[in-house]
Order: sequence, then structure tokens, then C-alpha cells
Amino acid sequence: MEKIEDVYICTEGKMVYGDLCIEGEKIAAIEPKTAPQEPRPWLLPGCVDAHVHFREPGLTQKADIASESRAAAAGGVTTVLDMPNVKPTTTTPEALKEKHLLFREKCVVNYGLWYGITADNIDEALELYGQPDSPRRDEICGFKVFLGSSTGGMLMNDQEKLRHLFANTQRVIGIHSESEDIIARNRQKYQALYGDDVPVEFHPKIRDVEACMETTRMAVELAIETGAQLHVCHLTTQEELDYITHLKTQSHLDNITMEVTPAHLWFSQEDYKRLGTRIKCNPAIKRMQDRDALRRGLQHDLFSIGTDHAPHLLSDKQGGALRAASGMPSIQFSLLTVLELAHQGYLTLPRVVELMATNPARRFGLTDRGEIAVGKRADLVLVDPQQQTTITRDIILSKCGWSPFEGTTFHHKIVGTWVNGTPL
Repeated sequence: MEKIEDVYICTEGKMVYGDLCIEGEKIAAIEPKTAPQEPRPWLLPGCVDAHVHFREPGLTQKADIASESRAAAAGGVTTVLDMPNVKPTTTTPEALKEKHLLFREKCVVNYGLWYGITADNIDEALELYGQPDSPRRDEICGFKVFLGSSTGGMLMNDQEKLRHLFANTQRVIGIHSESEDIIARNRQKYQALYGDDVPVEFHPKIRDVEACMETTRMAVELAIETGAQLHVCHLTTQEELDYITHLKTQSHLDNITMEVTPAHLWFSQEDYKRLGTRIKCNPAIKRMQDRDALRRGLQHDLFSIGTDHAPHLLSDKQGGALRAASGMPSIQFSLLTVLELAHQGYLTLPRVVELMATNPARRFGLTDRGEIAVGKRADLVLVDPQQQTTITRDIILSKCGWSPFEGTTFHHKIVGTWVNGTPL
């Protein structure tokens, strides 16, 4: 039996000083002790990141399962749910099987896989994965729908087909919410002014608030109509947050949840001047008022934090608003980013645990993790609040080799991670 001694353990919404005992893969005991005067490290449940792009198969020049899962573990993330926009896309049973084989061989943390929905595969997806008695139900964590185009070319915005999907499953449906029509209209406007060299500062004007709000409203209305389990991925605007929060206040819509990324909590459009295309992502990082609204939403309204970890080579990030690849690596420093926001007073430490571990675990049926309790999986992260971390190129583990957080100093340091009871 392994014992982690003399730490503050975040359990049941409070910090308990003592020892934690691990037997095999599970938490065997929590042994409270009298707290000392001096500060001690914090033991938190490992983070559950429900939104990652590990780029394998097919895009391994950018990242791969081994490199990105090591980065996840270094950042205190012990479970990842990987998105389907790889090559080939995870939109067929054969592609899903191959991807499982790769993750079982290479991933050093626990994992699950999203299944991509296209205009052509809905009926097969529902039959194989969408029902309680579906023969391959446990092979996926949910269905991913790209209502706006992004990396991977998986646009699916046929509203009647979406209604068919929403009405015929209780699996979680994650959406990338942007209106392709509005994006195209905005793109044409700026191309008329700049040609193909539209400066990156116009990225949030091409993928604007209206583009996000249009499809989010449509998806929410479908979820209310059908009772579907809707998960709005990487929410970016004050308008979307206010709209969904108002509806949930009026009616108990537990079937609709909102995710936010550390990048959209940390950066605003003011940072394009400093970081350029390094913070270009879809949906775009937008106004300061959006960032500030999302930060306020951390206290009560937002449901979970997922990174949308999406590595690209720096050579892919050249070309401004139209040609530079969208996405950035973030998983290694996601917990540190949110802990910094807690340090600044935007949320409490137990709320960090809710947003980054407990809530995503429950949303995706991972009932054996996401909290520290006897009998739960010993997925753990040890944080020292007395040490700082400065992000430098030499500590980055993502294969792409860079981070938009380079040069940032955080007030905490991750000093240990356990996956299934094993220290990494």
C-alpha cells in the first residue's frame, strides 16, 4: 500500500489535512491529521479533459498520442477524451477500432474517444453507439458535431439531420458552434479589403459573436425540443453564456452544459498584438468583455473546463486570419492557468476541482474518478502552492514544441501525478 503523506486533500468540497492511502488502482483510505502551521502541498483529483486533439492518426508531425499524453500527465490531467478530426476522421467503426488500438498502445493516461457525426453516418452511429443496448456503446464517450467548419473538414449543419440525431439518443452530443454562412459572409467582406492576407486581428470579426450565437441558439432550441444531452464545447461569448444561463435559470435544463477553455479565460483580442496567430483558434478569442464574462461564469454558471488542446507546428501558424492554422497546445499548463485565476480570486480551489475533474467525469459517465473518495480511482495531482512555475521552451512536452503561455509565471507548481495509482 502506497501512502501520500502530510498533504491537504481536496475531498467533499473542503481541504482535509492528512495522509491518503492507495491500494492497487484505488484510493483505500483518507487519514486526517492535525494540520501544521507551515503550508503544505495540495492533493487534488486528476483533471478530466473532455476536449483534446492528440492528432493521431494522420497528423503526427504536429503531435502524437505518446507526446501529448505525457504533456497531459505533467499538467495533472489523468483522463482525456480525444476528438474525431484526425486522418482518417473517426467517423466509421473501422477508424474507431484503429484509434482505440493506437491509444491502448501509446497513451500514458486514461482516455475516451469521441465519434464524429457527418451527414452520412447518423443512422449507423445511432445503431452502433447511440442507445443503451447498442452493441458498441462503450467504445465512445459521445458524439461530436461540427456546426461550423474547423480543422478536419467535418462540417455538418443540416438542421433536419441534427434533429434526427438529437431526438434519437441520450448520448452526450458535443457541438462546435459557429454558423458557416455568417463566417463566409464575414470572410468575403475582409477579403475584399485585404485579399488573402487578412491580419489575424480580424479573426474574431470573421468568426464573430453572431456566428457563435446563431448556431448555439439553434442547438439549444433543438435540445429543449428533444431532451438531447447537449454539451456546448469551448463557449466564447458573453451573449451565449447569458442566453443559456437565463434559460437554465427559468427552467431546470440539466441536459444542457457549457464548457470553456483556459485560453478563452486567459486571453482576449488585445493579445493578438503580442502573440499573433499563436492564439488563433476556432471559435476565436474575442473581446475583453467576453473573457471577463467567462471568468465571472466560473463561479456558478459554467459547467466544465476543457482545453481544446490542438497542437500545430509554428510553421503551420503563419499566414494571418485566413491561412494560419487554428488551434494551440495548452494541456500541460491548463491546471496551472485555472489555479492562477483562483489565485486572482475568480473561483475557489474546490470549484477548480468541480470544473476540471468532478463535473466532466460525471457528464461522461466516468463514475470511478473525478473526486477523491475511498474506492475511487487513484488519479491524483499534487500541487505545491509555495513554488512558482515559469513557462519556458525547455519544459514544454507537446511535440510541437511551443506554447502561447511562454514567459508566463504561475504561482503554483505541479509536483506529482498518479494515474490508476501509479506515479508518473
